[in-house]
Order: sequence, then structure tokens, then C-alpha cells
Amino acid sequence: MASTTGTAAAPLAGAVADAPRDAAPAFSPLYRQIKDLLTRSLQDGEWRPGEVIPSEVELAARFKVSQGTVRKAVDALADENLLVRRQGKGTFVATHAEQRVQFRFLRLAADDGQEGGVTRRFIDCRRLRAPAEIARALTLKAGDATVQIRRVLSFRGRPVVLDDIWLPGHAFKGLTAERLAEYKGPMYGLFEQEFGVRMIRAEEKLRAVAADAEAAALLEVAVGAPLLSVERLSFTYDDRPVELRRGLYDTSAHHYRNQLN
Repeated sequence: MASTTGTAAAPLAGAVADAPRDAAPAFSPLYRQIKDLLTRSLQDGEWRPGEVIPSEVELAARFKVSQGTVRKAVDALADENLLVRRQGKGTFVATHAEQRVQFRFLRLAADDGQEGGVTRRFIDCRRLRAPAEIARALTLKAGDATVQIRRVLSFRGRPVVLDDIWLPGHAFKGLTAERLAEYKGPMYGLFEQEFGVRMIRAEEKLRAVAADAEAAALLEVAVGAPLLSVERLSFTYDDRPVELRRGLYDTSAHHYRNQLN
């Protein structure tokens, strides 16, 4: 079990005295303050992906709040897929290596309802200076180092997704095509285990496009065939962008599925 020792928690009451005199006082429910403190511990690596966190009783003692307040904060983090509750075992830091979440951001589903059979082929992985639009998306300076990855995802032997992925170079030193190919788990699992970068949430833009000659050859479709273009910007803690992904999806036998609440 992870240790509960460490520095004392910061005061939970809002530091209104430190705010500008003309600023409206901010209020945050106590459980949200605890949630923020737990998130900071996750970000700082106090508990790594896959590790158990302290019990609600231990966390309540650490933060000097009620167990119910801690439970509400942990529930909120579980709802955001940052923590995973396991009956009789405790609460664990979520990891993309888990089967139930490893394809959480992949919304493509087969029309016949069958799952599985996903394979990947890495075409390229190289370091290059960030083009201006990529730098803006990843909040880098123009010319900063990036890692660009190109791969094809196949479903039951048929190529369906062509991905172009850009990552900030400083966060992914040592990432190579060979390392990507030899890693058997999901790519996001590799990112969090070996580079300490966890994808928390993503924003996507979708549009219909026609396949150019290069995409048509890799996806084995006709030039001009309709494709779904999905641009995804993924964020880690503190809403920091750490991945820009542009995918082309062949939806002739698949569909893009989402759940709206």
C-alpha cells in the first residue's frame, strides 16, 4: 500500500486575504479542494499508475476532513477515470494498460458489433522541429523538438485508421519506432509507464474528407473514397496539451460511436 507520509496538506480554506481587494471571494466546496489535492499528488507521482492509494480513513486523517468528504472527492476522480475502485481491494490509480480503458479514446466500432482483433503497424517515428501550427496546438515554441509518429490500425486484418501523431520532444526523449513496435500494450500505456505522461482527457474535431493517393494506398481504398477525419488534442494534468493526433478513418464497415450525457 502506498505510504501516507509526506508534507502536511495546505490549508483548505480559500486564501481570500491574499487576493486583490477588488476581486470577488472564490469559494470551492471542501470535497473539490480535497479532489484538487489528490490530483496534485497524482500529478507529482506520489502514486503511480496501477498503484493503490491510501484508504479513505487514512486520507481523511491526512487532510483533517471527514471520511465522507474524501469519499466524494475519490468518487469524482473515479468518474473522470483517474482512479479505479476495486471491490475488496481498494482504490487504484487508473492506467491505460487496463483492458477496460486502454481504448477509451478510440470510438470506432464495427458495424457487425464484434470487438477485438486490433493490430497496429508503425510506419515512421522521427524527431523534427515543430511546424508552426503543431507548436501552437502543443503550446511549444516554433522550432522546438517534436516526435512525429505515423501508424496504421487494422481491425481483423483490414486497415481502418491512418494516424499521424505529434508529441512534445522534451517529454518523449528516447521514443523510437522500435520501442513502439515491441511494446505489446496500448501506446498510452507505454507513454505513462516509461515517460510519465498520462492522457487525462481529449478534445476532437471531426469532418468528412476524400482519400488522397497516399492515404488510399495505406488504407487500401480508392483515391477519393470518403474518410472520416478526426483531429484529437489530448491533455495531461493541469490541462497541458501533450499529443496532437490526426486520424483518417475508413468507415465503410465501421462507425464512430460516442455517448452523450
